[in-house]
Amino acid sequence: MATARAALAPRPGGTMSYLAAAEPPAPRAAPRSPGTGPPRSGGERHRNASDTAQDTQLRSVDLDHVIKLLEGSDSKDLEKEQLKTLKKVVKHFENGIPLKDLEQIIKILNLCSEKIKEQETFTEPLCELIKLFGLPFQKKKSSDEVKYSTAVSKSIAQLGYLMRVPSSQVRIQICKSVINFYKMELPGKLLSGYQPTSANYKIQMAELGGLAETLVLSLALVENQLTEKLWVLKALQHLSSSGENCRLMMKAQAASRLCLYLNAPDPSGQLVFRSSHILWNLLENVSKEEVVNQLSSLECVHALKEVFVDALHGFRHCDHQLRNDLLVIATLLAENPAVPLVESGFAKLLIALATFNEVKIPNPLVKGLKLTYSYEDFEMKKLLFNIIGVLSKNPSAAQLLSESDVMPALLYYVKPNQKPGFYDWSAAQYEELQLHAIAVLAAVARVLIDKYLSCQANTLLLVFLEWCIGQDPFFAQGNSFHGTGGRGNKLAQMRYSLRVLRCVASIYDDAVNLNLCDQGAISQLLEILRYAANKSKRKEDAILLEIQADTLFILSVLCEKDLHRKELFSYEGIGILIPFLKMDPKELYSGLGHSYLLFSALDCVWSCVIGCYIAEDHFLEKQGIFLLLDLLALKEKNLCNIILRILVEFCGNPKTTLHINTWRGEKAQTAASLLIQLWREEELELGVRRDQYGRIVDMKRPIASSFQRQQKVIPVPASCPSFAIMEISENMRAKLYSLFCKLGFENLPGLSTEDFVTLAIIRRYIDFKVGEVWSEICAEVEEEFKPIASDEDALESISKVSEDTGKAVNALQTQLIESQLHQEIQEENQTFRKIRATHKQREIINKSWENFLARTSTYEALKKAKKLQEKAIEASRSKLKTQTGAFHSTNIEGLHTTIGPGRLVTVESTPRQFIQGPLAGTDLALGRPSFCKGASKKDQKR
Repeated sequence: MATARAALAPRPGGTMSYLAAAEPPAPRAAPRSPGTGPPRSGGERHRNASDTAQDTQLRSVDLDHVIKLLEGSDSKDLEKEQLKTLKKVVKHFENGIPLKDLEQIIKILNLCSEKIKEQETFTEPLCELIKLFGLPFQKKKSSDEVKYSTAVSKSIAQLGYLMRVPSSQVRIQICKSVINFYKMELPGKLLSGYQPTSANYKIQMAELGGLAETLVLSLALVENQLTEKLWVLKALQHLSSSGENCRLMMKAQAASRLCLYLNAPDPSGQLVFRSSHILWNLLENVSKEEVVNQLSSLECVHALKEVFVDALHGFRHCDHQLRNDLLVIATLLAENPAVPLVESGFAKLLIALATFNEVKIPNPLVKGLKLTYSYEDFEMKKLLFNIIGVLSKNPSAAQLLSESDVMPALLYYVKPNQKPGFYDWSAAQYEELQLHAIAVLAAVARVLIDKYLSCQANTLLLVFLEWCIGQDPFFAQGNSFHGTGGRGNKLAQMRYSLRVLRCVASIYDDAVNLNLCDQGAISQLLEILRYAANKSKRKEDAILLEIQADTLFILSVLCEKDLHRKELFSYEGIGILIPFLKMDPKELYSGLGHSYLLFSALDCVWSCVIGCYIAEDHFLEKQGIFLLLDLLALKEKNLCNIILRILVEFCGNPKTTLHINTWRGEKAQTAASLLIQLWREEELELGVRRDQYGRIVDMKRPIASSFQRQQKVIPVPASCPSFAIMEISENMRAKLYSLFCKLGFENLPGLSTEDFVTLAIIRRYIDFKVGEVWSEICAEVEEEFKPIASDEDALESISKVSEDTGKAVNALQTQLIESQLHQEIQEENQTFRKIRATHKQREIINKSWENFLARTSTYEALKKAKKLQEKAIEASRSKLKTQTGAFHSTNIEGLHTTIGPGRLVTVESTPRQFIQGPLAGTDLALGRPSFCKGASKKDQKR
């Protein structure tokens, strides 16, 4: 709040809080027995006697008699009696009016006000009675405040109506009494049995009775009486401290009334200060739009302009503060394009004030004006910069801004901070002005693009950005709104400079973009991006994230439609871009701006990489497709649409398909499986009808969403898309279908039967969509016309084709499901056979073990097993006996075991008569080998 307003402002908090603390509690008499206790002292008897006398005096005034006396016929003797009685009433209530007598006192006031018109002698008693309203009301019980609230509020409202009395003394006294509501002082004596009402009681009753609205309307009665008007304004100044009173005042058009009175002659200067204070309270307590609407007339704007000019050339401290307060009100007016700020010449004056110090061009509007470089002038400078930014949004002010020197004045601050200060501004003040000017430049540059180019703003900004990432020492203060996060560094300057380039680039003006590229903006922006990314690794900050996102956006705009620029970007840019796609998914919800940065990076992939084979190949080499699929696997709705669009365009490069098929996600999920899963989730969200196996349910409209099914037939012009067409752009299914068309529908790895069932629908998506369009056409035709027989047959045939396609897909899906069920049954049977064979083998092993234990523990079982073994051996021998040759027994005599013999076997030599063949006559045939002899000896030893 300005000091001028503060000096005149009421201070209800101080006095009222003091009174609330000092208010004594209501006295309560303890019950006494008539026969016990000490006798009363003389002082107590004297005080009780005084109270009794006072009560007698209170009862001695009959207010009904006073009212009847004032209603009597006019005569000289009666007038004296009436005046005498009124003085008695004033004396009677000199310590405050009881709440129960308030209605009668108001009647007395009204009767006196009627008599003043003919008898001025009643003026003084009336003022004395009104003065009593400045004292606290008296209550007997705490509940009296609620009990008499309606009567009190009406009485206080009636006090405002007394402003109609054509007496300056009465009007001033009414205002004084209202002011005393906010600084009540307790009377010297308190009535016995009564206590004052609470400190805020009168203020609340004044709000309830609408006193503020009445006083605003009374301004018309005191329009030509300066003293009375100032007292009314002073009372309104106190009343406007509450929101309820401000709303009541706005009902009486307080803003426009006060504004129109600003230029009234006033040697004291209080009129302007008090009116501006009330306007400020109205802006703070009620809707700003409502206040601006009341001030939007040409007369009000002219009045504000004239008062502002007078305050502009003032030399007092309060004049400077009033000037700044009026600038704030002017800024709020400028936000409404309907306010005639340009037509009144106020806007031209404000623009001239904002630029006269930076652009040394003589301007008659600011002739003789000098800045003192005080704090108030510093605030004025910032407010003027701010109002230029507001005016840039007003189309009617565009021509005025173009004809002025706004652009050179703002560009004056786009230069390195070489000196500690500027003129008499301190270093901190100059830095704040610099950042504010660059921030406003971002808004103005879009409107004044021709001026922007003619002033070589791109060159200045790029040079300034080069200084921002340079090693030159600079210790920023960072102590302003625009300097947030820039203490001790140049990040704030970099942030707002990039905002200017972003705003200029976003208009997609070829001349601006060509000028930027000719200045080497792409390489410099990549250097800024690398600089910010390196700083962000050490400390993540919202400002650094914003700088990176803005830089990526500018690069996207510059490279979007130019192949050569994409090639320039690819040499260094892709290596810088790839880390942004590796962002931790948890950071997307940090609130610092990671999601905005990721979207900017994806937009940069779309604009700076796709369409240039050199850039695409480099992106593929850096495994960019894998990173995109990793992001797609997060299944974020907003990300999926963008990534699918990028992947579809990337598939124009023949190398992309291999990368997509090679990718593996969690649990070895393939890209095809992921895409089909996204399709199912999308259809689930859209409410497409499917059975538990994922098969088509509605053969006529297989892919219709729940919204489409609910829509009725609405005939639309041929130029307007129908629901079936609009639905394509509102979900991911069309992008998924396009991507499968690039990948193919055969030989897709890692798909389950459920995936194949869904893939059958995806494969016929375009056929189903054509069927939906024809279905809409048929419905519109039937709604509007009666088709002829041939057209009706054609429409039926088309509808049947679509339905047959749905049935065919459903049959294929059923076949896939049945095949899967049959395969599962076979696998189940095979598994069961393996389990059964395993159990049987286990039984055989167990039985063999039991037999072995029986042979080792029971001799009879061993003998039985031996006989069985011998029978088995005998049965296995050939029944045909050779006629020639010797027979060698393989049994070992005396061996009591059923286990097979060892490896060592003794073989008897063959008799000579049985030897035949080429060795029959040799010594070798007749002799025994040496190892056989050794074996025989060993056997004998055993």
